[in-house]
Amino acid sequence: MVRETHPKVLAVTGPHALEEVMAAVHEHLPRPHDPFTDLVPPQGIKLTPRHYAYLKISEGCNHRCTFCIIPSLRGDLVSRPIGEVMREAENLVKAGVKELLVISQDTSAYGVDLKYRTGFWGGRPLKARMGDLAAALGELGVWVRLHYVYPYPHVDEVIPLMAEGRVLPYIDVPFQHASRRILKLMKRPASGEDNLERIRAWRRICPDITIRSTFIAGFPGETEGEFRELLDFLEEAELDRVGCFAYSPVHGAKANELPGALPNEARENRRERLMQLQEKISARRLKRKLGKTLEVLVDEVKAGRAVGRSAADAPEIDGVVHIEDGSTLKPGARVQVKVLRSDAHDLWGELGIRQMRLRASAASERRP
Repeated sequence: MVRETHPKVLAVTGPHALEEVMAAVHEHLPRPHDPFTDLVPPQGIKLTPRHYAYLKISEGCNHRCTFCIIPSLRGDLVSRPIGEVMREAENLVKAGVKELLVISQDTSAYGVDLKYRTGFWGGRPLKARMGDLAAALGELGVWVRLHYVYPYPHVDEVIPLMAEGRVLPYIDVPFQHASRRILKLMKRPASGEDNLERIRAWRRICPDITIRSTFIAGFPGETEGEFRELLDFLEEAELDRVGCFAYSPVHGAKANELPGALPNEARENRRERLMQLQEKISARRLKRKLGKTLEVLVDEVKAGRAVGRSAADAPEIDGVVHIEDGSTLKPGARVQVKVLRSDAHDLWGELGIRQMRLRASAASERRP
């Protein structure tokens, strides 16, 4: 309406939208030469392989978890304008990125500090909220993986996006513990939530969802009974991917002042017990994939076989899929792989029938 009434208006943005205003200006006026930045490609400089990239949406954290010192190092949450995030994502995709890994200290709090201010992407309004951002990223035609998501109620909004295939059915939620008393000592957000029921609800909506989490064993004051509560939680939740750390006193963390510090040997023993249990759970869940055909993103090809990842595998922290007949594949390719065997961490398979037919057809077309 504004542009119809005032045709000479270059763009319409929200308040305090400096980045959007400057982008609109530079669509009509040449950007002045900057010898320091003009050699940097539009997608920026990244240290990951060409086919995947981390997309940081905010810095800092508003929480004051007693075992963590991030707020004292990086300050409170500062979210990036959603238009800026989406333009970076677009540039990465144009440069060949096939997977975007959304990261921050608290992805589910994205936009809180901006009061969910409306930004603009592609000429359309977009709120700075995790759900809106995930939906917009899902339009780019690449894998979108969500990391560091706290279990707030509004996180439930992104699960249907996973069920619809718009973002990967994968969520990284650092639960840290199952005992409500320990969670309160940790000052964890959403400590009063019924996480088991939330997990069940997520799986009802999206049965293929992969849930990754991290936990701390041996937190100050943790009793054997509370640790058993954590093990019982793992048995019932059947999480797909789990990391566990023995509590370690970080300089400056408030948890160091809590009574009931456990000896290092006890902390490490509990970590080992938790991981032994989780290894059995992981092996059981991966075994269910035998005979299934999964889409796999190829990471590397070596020694006559390809190694890639399915939707259930984030780079460097989760398992991989070994493609035994993938010697001719290239990094960044997305292929169908039939799963033949598994262990507690990885899968092994071969190219699916459809993929083999496509390869055979391509090979015949290349023949003179």
